[in-house]
Amino acid sequence: MRKPIFTGSGVAIVTPFNRETVDFTTLRKLLDFQLENGTDAVIVCGTTGEASTMTYHERMRTIEVCVEHVAGRVPVIAGSGSNSTEISMTLSKDAERAGADGLLLVTPYYNKATQMGLIRHYNIIADAVSIPCILYNVPSRTGVHITAETYAELAKNPNINGVKEASGNLGVIQRTRNLCPEDFYIWSGNDDETVTICALGGVGVISVAANIIPAQMHALVKLCQENDFASAGKLQLYLKELCDAMFCEVNPIPVKTALNLLGWEAGALRLPLCEPSKPNLERIKNILIKYGLLPC
Repeated sequence: MRKPIFTGSGVAIVTPFNRETVDFTTLRKLLDFQLENGTDAVIVCGTTGEASTMTYHERMRTIEVCVEHVAGRVPVIAGSGSNSTEISMTLSKDAERAGADGLLLVTPYYNKATQMGLIRHYNIIADAVSIPCILYNVPSRTGVHITAETYAELAKNPNINGVKEASGNLGVIQRTRNLCPEDFYIWSGNDDETVTICALGGVGVISVAANIIPAQMHALVKLCQENDFASAGKLQLYLKELCDAMFCEVNPIPVKTALNLLGWEAGALRLPLCEPSKPNLERIKNILIKYGLLPC
Protein backbone atom coordinates (compact mmCIF):
# COMPACT_ATOMS: atom_id res chain seq x y z
CA MET A 1 0.00 0.00 0.00
CA ARG A 2 1.32 3.43 -0.95
CA LYS A 3 1.90 5.94 1.79
CA PRO A 4 1.18 9.64 1.18
CA ILE A 5 4.31 11.62 0.44
CA PHE A 6 3.08 13.99 3.15
CA THR A 7 0.05 14.75 5.26
CA GLY A 8 -0.77 18.16 6.67
CA SER A 9 -0.02 21.59 5.23
CA GLY A 10 2.47 21.89 2.41
CA VAL A 11 3.50 25.38 1.38
CA ALA A 12 3.51 26.26 -2.32
CA ILE A 13 6.49 28.48 -1.70
CA VAL A 14 7.16 31.70 -3.59
CA THR A 15 10.43 32.18 -5.45
CA PRO A 16 12.18 35.37 -4.29
CA PHE A 17 13.98 37.18 -7.10
CA ASN A 18 16.65 39.85 -7.15
CA ARG A 19 17.57 41.86 -10.25
CA GLU A 20 19.57 39.04 -11.80
CA THR A 21 18.13 35.71 -10.68
CA VAL A 22 16.73 33.82 -7.69
CA ASP A 23 17.54 35.34 -4.30
CA PHE A 24 18.74 32.21 -2.53
CA THR A 25 19.55 34.04 0.70
CA THR A 26 15.93 35.10 1.09
CA LEU A 27 14.72 31.68 -0.04
CA ARG A 28 16.64 30.03 2.79
CA LYS A 29 15.11 32.49 5.28
CA LEU A 30 11.63 31.72 3.97
CA LEU A 31 12.32 28.01 4.32
CA ASP A 32 13.44 28.52 7.92
CA PHE A 33 10.23 30.45 8.65
CA GLN A 34 8.18 27.58 7.24
CA LEU A 35 10.02 24.86 9.13
CA GLU A 36 9.90 26.79 12.40
CA ASN A 37 6.12 27.11 12.06
CA GLY A 38 5.19 23.51 11.41
CA THR A 39 4.90 23.31 7.64
CA ASP A 40 4.75 19.64 6.64
CA ALA A 41 6.16 19.86 3.10
CA VAL A 42 7.69 22.37 0.72
CA ILE A 43 6.40 22.54 -2.84
CA VAL A 44 8.93 24.42 -4.94
CA CYS A 45 8.81 25.73 -8.51
CA GLY A 46 5.05 25.51 -8.81
CA THR A 47 2.53 28.13 -9.87
CA THR A 48 3.13 30.21 -6.74
CA GLY A 49 6.87 29.91 -7.38
CA GLU A 50 6.54 31.47 -10.85
CA ALA A 51 8.24 28.45 -12.42
CA SER A 52 6.85 29.29 -15.86
CA THR A 53 9.13 32.35 -16.03
CA MET A 54 12.24 30.66 -14.63
CA THR A 55 15.07 29.31 -16.75
CA TYR A 56 15.92 25.62 -16.61
CA HIS A 57 19.07 26.38 -14.59
CA GLU A 58 17.14 28.55 -12.12
CA ARG A 59 14.55 25.83 -11.58
CA MET A 60 17.06 23.10 -10.94
CA ARG A 61 19.25 25.22 -8.69
CA THR A 62 16.18 26.35 -6.70
CA ILE A 63 15.18 22.72 -6.18
CA GLU A 64 18.73 21.85 -5.13
CA VAL A 65 18.88 24.73 -2.64
CA CYS A 66 15.54 23.72 -1.11
CA VAL A 67 16.66 20.11 -0.80
CA GLU A 68 20.02 21.10 0.72
CA HIS A 69 18.51 23.57 3.19
CA VAL A 70 15.53 21.48 4.27
CA ALA A 71 17.91 18.55 4.71
CA GLY A 72 15.26 15.88 5.02
CA ARG A 73 13.22 17.57 7.74
CA VAL A 74 10.13 17.58 5.52
CA PRO A 75 9.57 16.38 1.95
CA VAL A 76 10.52 18.70 -0.90
CA ILE A 77 8.18 18.34 -3.87
CA ALA A 78 9.22 19.91 -7.17
CA GLY A 79 6.88 21.26 -9.81
CA SER A 80 7.89 19.61 -13.07
CA GLY A 81 4.76 19.83 -15.16
CA SER A 82 4.64 21.07 -18.74
CA ASN A 83 2.31 21.01 -21.73
CA SER A 84 4.95 18.89 -23.46
CA THR A 85 5.20 15.32 -22.21
CA GLU A 86 8.84 15.11 -23.30
CA ILE A 87 9.81 18.31 -21.50
CA SER A 88 7.90 17.32 -18.36
CA MET A 89 9.60 13.93 -18.35
CA THR A 90 13.03 15.59 -18.64
CA LEU A 91 12.22 18.12 -15.89
CA SER A 92 10.94 15.31 -13.67
CA LYS A 93 14.03 13.16 -14.08
CA ASP A 94 16.29 16.15 -13.47
CA ALA A 95 14.28 17.18 -10.39
CA GLU A 96 14.72 13.66 -9.04
CA ARG A 97 18.47 13.92 -9.63
CA ALA A 98 18.42 17.29 -7.84
CA GLY A 99 17.13 15.50 -4.75
CA ALA A 100 13.38 16.15 -4.82
CA ASP A 101 11.33 13.71 -2.75
CA GLY A 102 8.35 13.97 -5.08
CA LEU A 103 6.92 15.75 -8.10
CA LEU A 104 3.89 17.95 -8.76
CA LEU A 105 2.57 17.56 -12.31
CA VAL A 106 0.06 20.09 -13.57
CA THR A 107 -2.31 19.10 -16.36
CA PRO A 108 -0.91 20.05 -19.78
CA TYR A 109 -2.15 23.57 -20.51
CA TYR A 110 -3.14 25.04 -23.89
CA ASN A 111 -3.02 21.69 -25.74
CA LYS A 112 -6.32 20.67 -24.07
CA ALA A 113 -5.59 16.95 -24.01
CA THR A 114 -8.34 14.33 -23.98
CA GLN A 115 -8.69 12.06 -20.95
CA MET A 116 -6.82 9.34 -22.85
CA GLY A 117 -4.08 11.84 -23.60
CA LEU A 118 -3.86 12.71 -19.91
CA ILE A 119 -3.59 9.04 -18.97
CA ARG A 120 -0.75 8.49 -21.43
CA HIS A 121 0.98 11.74 -20.47
CA TYR A 122 0.99 11.01 -16.75
CA ASN A 123 1.90 7.34 -17.04
CA ILE A 124 4.91 8.10 -19.24
CA ILE A 125 6.23 10.65 -16.73
CA ALA A 126 5.53 8.49 -13.67
CA ASP A 127 7.23 5.50 -15.29
CA ALA A 128 10.33 7.59 -15.99
CA VAL A 129 11.05 8.34 -12.32
CA SER A 130 11.25 6.46 -9.04
CA ILE A 131 9.78 9.12 -6.73
CA PRO A 132 6.07 9.76 -6.01
CA CYS A 133 4.10 11.96 -8.40
CA ILE A 134 1.19 14.19 -7.41
CA LEU A 135 -1.18 15.14 -10.21
CA TYR A 136 -2.40 18.75 -10.21
CA ASN A 137 -5.90 19.53 -11.43
CA VAL A 138 -6.47 23.27 -11.85
CA PRO A 139 -8.79 23.74 -14.84
CA SER A 140 -9.21 27.49 -14.25
CA ARG A 141 -5.59 27.88 -15.35
CA THR A 142 -5.10 25.04 -17.80
CA GLY A 143 -8.45 24.59 -19.52
CA VAL A 144 -8.29 20.84 -18.79
CA HIS A 145 -10.20 18.90 -16.16
CA ILE A 146 -9.26 15.42 -14.92
CA THR A 147 -12.30 13.21 -14.40
CA ALA A 148 -12.80 10.81 -11.51
CA GLU A 149 -12.68 7.93 -13.98
CA THR A 150 -9.28 9.12 -15.21
CA TYR A 151 -8.03 9.31 -11.63
CA ALA A 152 -9.15 5.71 -11.14
CA GLU A 153 -7.11 4.63 -14.16
CA LEU A 154 -4.04 6.63 -13.13
CA ALA A 155 -4.27 5.28 -9.56
CA LYS A 156 -3.13 1.94 -10.97
CA ASN A 157 0.36 3.39 -11.49
CA PRO A 158 2.38 2.77 -8.30
CA ASN A 159 4.34 6.01 -8.75
CA ILE A 160 1.22 8.18 -8.83
CA ASN A 161 0.58 9.13 -5.21
CA GLY A 162 -2.56 11.19 -5.61
CA VAL A 163 -3.79 14.60 -6.69
CA LYS A 164 -3.77 18.24 -5.71
CA GLU A 165 -7.40 19.12 -6.43
CA ALA A 166 -8.02 22.78 -7.26
CA SER A 167 -11.05 22.36 -9.50
CA GLY A 168 -13.50 23.54 -6.86
CA ASN A 169 -15.74 20.66 -7.91
CA LEU A 170 -16.60 18.77 -4.75
CA GLY A 171 -18.71 16.32 -6.71
CA VAL A 172 -15.66 15.16 -8.65
CA ILE A 173 -13.73 14.82 -5.41
CA GLN A 174 -16.46 12.63 -3.93
CA ARG A 175 -16.59 10.44 -7.04
CA THR A 176 -12.80 10.22 -7.01
CA ARG A 177 -12.82 9.03 -3.42
CA ASN A 178 -15.45 6.42 -4.27
CA LEU A 179 -13.74 5.17 -7.44
CA CYS A 180 -10.10 5.18 -6.34
CA PRO A 181 -8.28 2.99 -3.83
CA GLU A 182 -7.59 4.30 -0.33
CA ASP A 183 -3.92 4.81 -1.18
CA PHE A 184 -4.70 7.35 -3.91
CA TYR A 185 -4.47 10.53 -1.84
CA ILE A 186 -6.17 13.89 -2.25
CA TRP A 187 -4.76 17.25 -1.19
CA SER A 188 -6.77 20.45 -1.34
CA GLY A 189 -5.41 22.90 -3.88
CA ASN A 190 -7.62 25.71 -2.58
CA ASP A 191 -6.95 27.08 0.90
CA ASP A 192 -10.61 27.80 1.58
CA GLU A 193 -11.65 24.20 0.78
CA THR A 194 -9.14 22.52 3.09
CA VAL A 195 -11.58 21.38 5.78
CA THR A 196 -14.21 20.27 3.29
CA ILE A 197 -11.75 18.15 1.31
CA CYS A 198 -10.25 16.68 4.48
CA ALA A 199 -13.78 15.75 5.60
CA LEU A 200 -14.17 13.90 2.29
CA GLY A 201 -11.01 11.89 2.90
CA GLY A 202 -8.31 14.35 1.91
CA VAL A 203 -4.96 14.27 3.69
CA GLY A 204 -4.01 17.93 3.64
CA VAL A 205 -3.48 21.04 1.58
CA ILE A 206 -0.91 22.51 -0.77
CA SER A 207 -1.29 26.06 0.38
CA VAL A 208 -0.65 29.56 -0.92
CA ALA A 209 -1.69 31.26 2.32
CA ALA A 210 0.88 29.18 4.22
CA ASN A 211 3.53 31.51 2.84
CA ILE A 212 2.36 34.08 5.38
CA ILE A 213 0.42 31.96 7.93
CA PRO A 214 2.21 28.60 8.07
CA ALA A 215 1.35 27.84 11.69
CA GLN A 216 -2.36 28.46 11.17
CA MET A 217 -2.54 26.28 8.05
CA HIS A 218 -0.68 23.49 9.86
CA ALA A 219 -3.09 23.81 12.79
CA LEU A 220 -6.08 23.73 10.44
CA VAL A 221 -5.13 20.35 8.97
CA LYS A 222 -4.08 18.99 12.36
CA LEU A 223 -7.59 19.63 13.69
CA CYS A 224 -8.98 17.71 10.72
CA GLN A 225 -6.58 14.84 11.36
CA GLU A 226 -7.81 14.75 14.95
CA ASN A 227 -11.43 14.59 13.67
CA ASP A 228 -12.20 17.88 15.39
CA PHE A 229 -14.08 19.23 12.43
CA ALA A 230 -16.12 21.62 14.56
CA SER A 231 -12.96 23.50 15.57
CA ALA A 232 -11.45 23.11 12.11
CA GLY A 233 -14.56 24.62 10.57
CA LYS A 234 -14.40 27.62 12.87
CA LEU A 235 -10.74 28.19 12.01
CA GLN A 236 -11.47 27.80 8.30
CA LEU A 237 -14.19 30.42 8.54
CA TYR A 238 -11.90 32.74 10.49
CA LEU A 239 -9.21 32.47 7.80
CA LYS A 240 -11.63 32.85 4.89
CA GLU A 241 -11.23 36.58 4.41
CA LEU A 242 -7.44 36.35 4.40
CA CYS A 243 -7.51 33.43 1.96
CA ASP A 244 -9.80 35.39 -0.34
CA ALA A 245 -7.46 38.37 -0.26
CA MET A 246 -4.58 36.15 -1.36
CA PHE A 247 -6.55 35.57 -4.55
CA CYS A 248 -7.84 39.09 -5.17
CA GLU A 249 -5.59 39.02 -8.23
CA VAL A 250 -4.03 36.05 -9.96
CA ASN A 251 -1.72 34.00 -7.74
CA PRO A 252 1.06 34.73 -6.76
CA ILE A 253 0.59 38.49 -7.10
CA PRO A 254 -1.19 38.98 -3.75
CA VAL A 255 0.87 36.58 -1.63
CA LYS A 256 4.20 37.86 -2.93
CA THR A 257 3.00 41.41 -2.35
CA ALA A 258 2.01 40.42 1.18
CA LEU A 259 5.44 38.94 1.86
CA ASN A 260 7.10 42.13 0.68
CA LEU A 261 4.80 44.21 2.88
CA LEU A 262 5.79 41.98 5.80
CA GLY A 263 9.47 42.73 5.17
CA TRP A 264 10.58 39.47 3.56
CA GLU A 265 12.11 41.16 0.49
CA ALA A 266 10.74 38.52 -1.85
CA GLY A 267 11.44 40.75 -4.82
CA ALA A 268 9.39 41.68 -7.85
CA LEU A 269 7.07 39.50 -9.85
CA ARG A 270 8.28 38.46 -13.26
CA LEU A 271 6.39 39.62 -16.31
CA PRO A 272 3.78 39.02 -17.50
CA LEU A 273 2.80 39.18 -13.82
CA CYS A 274 3.10 42.60 -12.24
CA GLU A 275 2.24 44.51 -9.06
CA PRO A 276 -1.41 44.61 -7.93
CA SER A 277 -3.76 47.48 -8.62
CA LYS A 278 -3.88 50.25 -6.00
CA PRO A 279 -7.27 49.10 -4.63
CA ASN A 280 -6.04 45.55 -4.25
CA LEU A 281 -2.78 46.70 -2.70
CA GLU A 282 -4.84 48.50 -0.07
CA ARG A 283 -6.98 45.40 0.40
CA ILE A 284 -3.88 43.26 0.99
CA LYS A 285 -2.45 45.81 3.45
CA ASN A 286 -5.73 46.06 5.34
CA ILE A 287 -6.14 42.30 5.62
CA LEU A 288 -2.62 41.91 6.99
CA ILE A 289 -3.45 44.56 9.59
CA LYS A 290 -6.78 42.96 10.41
CA TYR A 291 -5.14 39.57 11.08
CA GLY A 292 -2.40 41.12 13.19
CA LEU A 293 0.38 40.37 10.73
CA LEU A 294 1.17 44.01 10.01
CA PRO A 295 1.11 46.88 12.52
CA CYS A 296 -1.64 49.47 12.19
